[in-house]
Amino acid sequence: MTVADRRLEIDGVSKRYGDVVALREMTFDVNAGELFGFVGSNGAGKTTTMRIALGVLAADAGEVRWDGEPVTLETRRHIGYMPEERGLYPKMKVGEQLVYLARLHGLSTAAAKRAVAEWTERLGVAGRIGDEVQKLSLGNQQRVQLAAALVHNPAILVLDEPFSGLDPVAVDIMSKVLQDKANDGVPVVFSSHQLDLVERLCHRVGIVRNGQMVACDTVDALQAGGIEQLVVGAPMAPPGWADGLPGVTVRAHEGAQTVLELGAGADDQAVLRTALSTGPVTEFSRRRQSLTELFRNVVTENGEVAA
Repeated sequence: MTVADRRLEIDGVSKRYGDVVALREMTFDVNAGELFGFVGSNGAGKTTTMRIALGVLAADAGEVRWDGEPVTLETRRHIGYMPEERGLYPKMKVGEQLVYLARLHGLSTAAAKRAVAEWTERLGVAGRIGDEVQKLSLGNQQRVQLAAALVHNPAILVLDEPFSGLDPVAVDIMSKVLQDKANDGVPVVFSSHQLDLVERLCHRVGIVRNGQMVACDTVDALQAGGIEQLVVGAPMAPPGWADGLPGVTVRAHEGAQTVLELGAGADDQAVLRTALSTGPVTEFSRRRQSLTELFRNVVTENGEVAA
């Protein structure tokens, strides 16, 4: 099997806690060299899926595969995992802890020290390797947590909210690291509530609702299947100027701009004529929904509230 064929598969995975169904036949895959964004409301099933992939939890049904074979304990040694909750020893020094974790994954002491030096330098925490984790800022703890996931040169990366608590500089650093790992052929799956980052970074996105995958595709494909919007700049138009136009729904007013959704029977030329009747039109353009808007539409179906 070539590197291009390697992929992580989550196939029909289900999990129940008593009467609560956490996952219902969760199915998706992450290909070699792909950044896969895994998004959903709090409690939708993202973390449970990741923990099952890691073997921390057992599935009631379904299977996790790597290279077409069921994931084993040996396979899991080659997964880099970053939990949403900090998984580090707070009173242990950063450098000692990272070397220890690398050794658990099979690296020699010398190789572990080289890897720790490389990743702490790249992630901007090389100056803190002698500090206890608990003395670091939350952002630096997050960087150390990522170093722990990377220090053994994993074949797969599974990251739960890796951008949480990071400042813009750290976000850029982490984004570059994830892109570089994907470019090296590593399948990378991460969850995040920062959908602008997911939209910018990911090759594909899976949207989860109530333990099920309800949309999974490239961002472009998801946007192409979304609701078409029209942005109209009419600075002289009075409130409600577009009300009553067939097939047109007003979604937002953004200063002099009005964002409209065009449904069945909508005539964009009728919208333009109506806008011009109020005065000058400074903008008249179509746009696709952002991933944030698509996410909100998907997860609020059937009464679920986005979080």
